[in-house]
Amino acid sequence: MDMVLCIQNAVPGKNMSMPSEQEMRAAIASRDKAGDGSFFYGVITTGVFCRPSCASRPARPENLRFFPSIESAIVAGFRPCKRCLPTEGTPKANRLVEIARYIESHADERLTLAKLADQAGLSSSRLQRIFKDAFGVSPKDYQDAVRMRRFKQSLKEGDSVTDAIFSSGYGSISRIYGEARRNIGMTPKAYRAGGAGETIAYTCRDTALGPMAMAATKKGVCFVQFGEDEESLFTQLQEEFPKAKLAASPAQNTPELDAWMDALDEHISNGAPRPDLPLDLRGTAFQMKVWRFLLSVGEGDVLSYGELAAQIEKPKAVRAVASACAANRIGVLIPCHRVLRGDGSLGGYRWGLDRKRALLDAERARCTDL
Repeated sequence: MDMVLCIQNAVPGKNMSMPSEQEMRAAIASRDKAGDGSFFYGVITTGVFCRPSCASRPARPENLRFFPSIESAIVAGFRPCKRCLPTEGTPKANRLVEIARYIESHADERLTLAKLADQAGLSSSRLQRIFKDAFGVSPKDYQDAVRMRRFKQSLKEGDSVTDAIFSSGYGSISRIYGEARRNIGMTPKAYRAGGAGETIAYTCRDTALGPMAMAATKKGVCFVQFGEDEESLFTQLQEEFPKAKLAASPAQNTPELDAWMDALDEHISNGAPRPDLPLDLRGTAFQMKVWRFLLSVGEGDVLSYGELAAQIEKPKAVRAVASACAANRIGVLIPCHRVLRGDGSLGGYRWGLDRKRALLDAERARCTDL
């Protein structure tokens, strides 16, 4: 595999081949310089992305995210590591990274395309073209995304809705409400709550795919994840809903949750039909669109990230589709395991490729037996 990073690899719709997840984790563990350029990894606890050979302190495996290019890591909100300098030696990438950073540091200002083009030393049309080719979004859309990211972070940190609006660069209260609904799938007040005032019941079970936790609100299942043990699963649940009251599920108080868990366990461990359970989906408007489409993909069927993007009428949003699949917090019930790379290989999976392979193999076997 060619280990030289090429900006072209980040163009939406083109093949963005990366090593397997197992190979990437091994390269990071051994700090293998041969892997530099074939992929990058981000650490969600620090917000930085690195080369595989980075000498930084190793991150916990569950905190790693993998990217095919510098641009895809930046779009996901990660910044370059100051130790391994992942953008160094790629002049074109450096220029685009500088523009992206300029937008981030001036997100609260009115940034015209002409002003950004002047900053980059390019014509407006060329900047628009190469920025969108690399990042998959226009400079304006990138600025909007930065503002929204800051807005959401401010709400999480406890700022009032009004303070969050103006500190994030939005000029009016009325404007944010329409935009926030589109981008976070709920009102700013509800997002800020972070689960506050809600009681979320949860239960854990050993399955054929290892320990699994399910949690639910009054609306429906909001969390299905796999882990190494009950403690790590509870930590994941706390991170997803930091302000909610989390209650272990005694069957007498939450009989529905235990019945739902039994049904899903029967599906995973014994091949029973996948249960049709009520879901409490929480995400951006784009994520919700991806997840809802995935609910229509039948057992035994698979599609590529590119095909999924085309089906939701966003053919250039291949990377965003992959990110939405990775952000899915309701495993199996929202079947993101049915999405593969364009070349038919497994691609990534939040809970490990062995589990993805096992789910697909079991579904194929059931369809063959019909």
